[in-house]
Amino acid sequence: MLRINKYLAKCNLGSRRKVESLIKNGDIKINGIVCTDLSKQIDPLKDTVEFKGKKISFSDEKIYLMLNKPKKYLVTKHDDFDRKTVYDLIPDFGTHLFSIGRLDYMSEGLLLLTNNGDFAQQVIHPRYKLPKLYKVTVKGNLDANQIKQLREGVLIDDKRTLPALVYVKKRTQNMTILKMTIFEGRKRQIRYMLKKVDSEVLELKRLQIGDVKLGKLPVGMWRMLKPSEVLKLTSRKFSGSKFVKFIK
Repeated sequence: MLRINKYLAKCNLGSRRKVESLIKNGDIKINGIVCTDLSKQIDPLKDTVEFKGKKISFSDEKIYLMLNKPKKYLVTKHDDFDRKTVYDLIPDFGTHLFSIGRLDYMSEGLLLLTNNGDFAQQVIHPRYKLPKLYKVTVKGNLDANQIKQLREGVLIDDKRTLPALVYVKKRTQNMTILKMTIFEGRKRQIRYMLKKVDSEVLELKRLQIGDVKLGKLPVGMWRMLKPSEVLKLTSRKFSGSKFVKFIK
């Protein structure tokens, strides 16, 4: 027997946190009856489980891929305004792939997708504080005090961000190019952080998650993660010194 949220995660509907919202919203039926009970136990051999009227079951094949997301692509399956989505860039693998975290419409770079809910949970859960490295072009020439605030954390929605690694790569009169590493994944976090120090993000590109790097993957292209990369993201044996060296 399996708890309903674990069963749905194994059916590739998302992380356990994500599937709990599906249950609460009444999107799941068990043996023809809507289930909103998070403690419900499932017998995979006997029970019929449906998501929005479609029968679902386990998928044994686990898929892990990285995409170099271009600007002006949404990280969603469908858009009411018919804008392009990242799913237009990858094949139909015959299983439900979901993104591990997001990049907003105008951001680009490393995006991970999988059909393994347990893997996704290990990568995005706040308790793991997996570092994420970004190249950030911002408006104006940031001074020492602004950099200090970013490094120490700023208040967003009355909650202070965790300390960040911030290095200045280049300055001009009108802009500053930063390498920023954050250890959490709040919505549009870097954009809000820069706004808090009276600046503005002009360009944002994610380069690395943990020890896994975007590298030279062309914009709009994807590839499967290597087994060693999957292991790096879940083993928690993170090579922090190498990460800092890469930032600099």
